[in-house]
Amino acid sequence: QVQLVESGGGLVQAGGSLRLSCAASGRIFSIRAMGWYRQAPGKQRELVATSTSGGSTNYADSATGRFTISRDNAKNTVYLQMNSLKPEDTAVYYCRAVAQLVAKGSEYLYWGQGTQVTVSS
Repeated sequence: QVQLVESGGGLVQAGGSLRLSCAASGRIFSIRAMGWYRQAPGKQRELVATSTSGGSTNYADSATGRFTISRDNAKNTVYLQMNSLKPEDTAVYYCRAVAQLVAKGSEYLYWGQGTQVTVSS
C-alpha cells in the first residue's frame, strides 16, 4: 500500500503564504502524477494543481499565478507553494497520487488525510 502524508497547513492572514508538502511512502514502483485538491465546507472537492513525473503541470484558474506545484521525484514528494492567499482559499487540502506498485502493473489512486488551510481576512 501507499501512504501519503501531508504537512504545512495552518492559519495565515490574507496576503500571506504557506507551503504544503506531501510525501508518499510504501511499496511504490513509480508515481505518474501527484497533485493537490481542496474541499471547502459545503462544497465539492476540486482540483488545485497537478504535476506529472514528466514535468507537466496543470492549475485551476483560481490557483494560476498565485500557487506553484513542484515535485521531488527521488523523494516521491510534491509541494504546493501558495502565495497571496485569500479567505476563499480556506479549505482542507488533499494530496493525491497515481501510482504503480510493480512494473507494468495497474495504476492505483491514493489520497492523503488532508491538511487544513485557513486564511483570515
